[in-house]
Amino acid sequence: MSKTLIRGAKVLGGEAQDVLIDGETIAAVGTDLDAGDALVIEAAGQTLLPGLVDLHTHLREPGREDSETVLTGTRAAASGGYTAVFAMANTFPVADTAGVVEQVYRLGKESGYCDVQPIGAVTVGLEGKKLAELGAMHDSAAGVTVFSDDGKCVDDAVIMRRALEYVKAFGGVVAQHAQEPRLTEGAQMNEGVVSAELGLGGWPAVAEESIIARDVLLAEHVGSRVHVCHLSTAGSVEIVRWAKSRGIDVTAEVTPHHLLLTDELVRSYNPVYKVNPPLRTERDVLALREALADGTIDIVATDHAPHPHEDKDCEWAAAAMGMVGLETALSVVQQTMVETGMLDWAGVADRMSLRPARIGGLSGHGRPVSAGEPANLVLVDTAYRGTVDPATFASRSRNTPYEGRELPGRVTYTFLRGRTTVVDGKLA
Repeated sequence: MSKTLIRGAKVLGGEAQDVLIDGETIAAVGTDLDAGDALVIEAAGQTLLPGLVDLHTHLREPGREDSETVLTGTRAAASGGYTAVFAMANTFPVADTAGVVEQVYRLGKESGYCDVQPIGAVTVGLEGKKLAELGAMHDSAAGVTVFSDDGKCVDDAVIMRRALEYVKAFGGVVAQHAQEPRLTEGAQMNEGVVSAELGLGGWPAVAEESIIARDVLLAEHVGSRVHVCHLSTAGSVEIVRWAKSRGIDVTAEVTPHHLLLTDELVRSYNPVYKVNPPLRTERDVLALREALADGTIDIVATDHAPHPHEDKDCEWAAAAMGMVGLETALSVVQQTMVETGMLDWAGVADRMSLRPARIGGLSGHGRPVSAGEPANLVLVDTAYRGTVDPATFASRSRNTPYEGRELPGRVTYTFLRGRTTVVDGKLA
């Protein structure tokens, strides 16, 4: 059917309303709407949000299809309530040319589970030595506006300045992986009490904070936009807060795992907790939550980083860094931000849909739930409680830090331009 009536959902967590979808568009929002010939979804007690947008996803294709593909990654995204994801450039080959970003863009179109917007590399081969084809990627069919060497830091200040100058011409943004490489050689986890007790190489907070400080000053000097990937320390929060107070055009993201997990978990030596940047302290976690609540941190981004079993089921030092996150992100945000009273559901929609779409220049997503808007929506049973079982994931990889943990909330329906990608909690 081309029409669907979502009856009695709490729109953005507010009063119960009916939402009528006609084709690709929201036709009406109100009470006691006439269903007519529409398919009716009884949604009493559930919360309706705009479809989520992830500004930081690793889909691994081309080159690492053993860990994820565009198809499996977008299926995971839909399962988590996402209608659009931005695919990071650290593929094989690297997405540093118009040809590669167009390939990823076409694969996204073919998958059909959510929109895929490629992110272009800042430098050729992520090597930090020469600017990639930024203009050509922007002018390509993929229309790239976000550029990042994520996985590696653009540590050369001259290269970073040139990138900021270049993207300014077409309103683009450089998303920086803030990690001073010389301060993190051999680093295995957060530098602090736990690393000292375990004898693991420490990853100091200043390695992140020094790059952020440099880059916000460069952005101010150039008059360009910089975005901070996976901000993880209390000190980084203070730098971004200061930069915003000066009017510098900086935005920042936090991952769900940095809102919940701490470096104390590394005592288990389970490589599932090995991630870049590393899990930090309880003090950092609380600072990140407060910064997300007050808007200093703009968005939640998953940094969904799938790895095959053999890259994680090994000794700590040899294990790959990263965690899958698309299918659990909304639940973690519900637990850490909504159930603690730090954000309401309208705030979640702002941080996980509206703002990431705005930062990435994605006009059809992150829109209000109102008549005339694209029907990109997610329906969530917020009363649900369940234990995380990675065997049920749509992602090709299973490296979740939440296995066996009880989390709240379940996505029951996801709509991509009116078409259901998830129905009653299962992929369509």
